[in-house]
Amino acid sequence: QVQLVESGGGLVQAGDSLRLSCAASGRTFSSFGIAWFRQATGSAREFVASTSRFGGMTYYADSVRGRFTISRDNAKNTVDLQMNSLKPEDTAVYYCAARYWAVSTQSNEYNYWGQGTQVTVSS
Repeated sequence: QVQLVESGGGLVQAGDSLRLSCAASGRTFSSFGIAWFRQATGSAREFVASTSRFGGMTYYADSVRGRFTISRDNAKNTVDLQMNSLKPEDTAVYYCAARYWAVSTQSNEYNYWGQGTQVTVSS
């Protein structure tokens, strides 16, 4: 089992940057693929970015590719999401999720979730 805690959310203006962090505890962190999802009010949860167990492979949703960067540090048990050039449509609760051994863009394939952190981008 792994426990996940997100941090770093907040209120920013369009064009600003924000860095989210996901801290993990529990089983061997490098056994898990990690992804960020987000959910805006009234919308379904959507995939944002993922990183493989050792960070060698990353994948991004089209809506954030080129603006967001996911990175992980297995020595520190953390995964960060650097978000640049933020837009109002990036406003959502951002969740960190873990899946044993692999990654996916499908939220129902992840076993462990954090509590989420709110990101609000004003225009």
